[in-house]
Amino acid sequence: MKKIAFLGSYDKTDFLLYLSKIMTLLGKRILIVDGTVMQKARYTVPTIESLSMSYITEFEGIDVAIGFKNLRGLMASLGATSVDNMSYDIVLFDIDTFPGFINFELNTADKYYFVTAFDNYSLKRGLETLIGLDEPIKMTKILFSRDMLKEEDEYLDFLSKESPVEWEKEKIYFPFDRGDQSVINENQRLQRMKFRYLTSQYKDSLAYLAEEILLDYNISSREIRNVVRRIEKEA
Repeated sequence: MKKIAFLGSYDKTDFLLYLSKIMTLLGKRILIVDGTVMQKARYTVPTIESLSMSYITEFEGIDVAIGFKNLRGLMASLGATSVDNMSYDIVLFDIDTFPGFINFELNTADKYYFVTAFDNYSLKRGLETLIGLDEPIKMTKILFSRDMLKEEDEYLDFLSKESPVEWEKEKIYFPFDRGDQSVINENQRLQRMKFRYLTSQYKDSLAYLAEEILLDYNISSREIRNVVRRIEKEA
């Protein structure tokens, strides 16, 4: 089982759902763990168990864990005695505090992503997630930006220079586009995940990220692109 950590204060809920939908249709069993302070998934992922403090719900073939404070509580809910027998292929952790990083034991994650936009709140509060790290961690930037300016990336490097993070050379860009946000908002109202009207760049970045996470599963980029096109055609 793969543990993938998505760190930072930027809102990652919908983006992780869309990513997971691609991987689910490729035959992988996916769990998203909302380990954030605000627990946005509680309000955006449809469920009939919303009055429970912690629960796991299913949405379009994806399991979403909400309200859990640590890995032990999550495993107990799943009846699992270890991480490896949680019966998922991939678990995506949405984390926005360093205590969350510790409580979900993400020092043993297989891959780390730092997700941010370039407003000061997203950057500075997001980097607080990394403050307590005492060992270097290689991390890939996922950057939400309208203009994709070199100066924005350099500013992030400047702010993070005191942290032990080692940034990977590759970066994954998502457009901060009002059109994409409008589609996401409409999908929330419809309680569906439709790709049809998302921008090409947004869908391309989802496909690229899915390919990177699924690298060890012998799934080709062509298969992933075919799944994206299939989702685009959904009514």
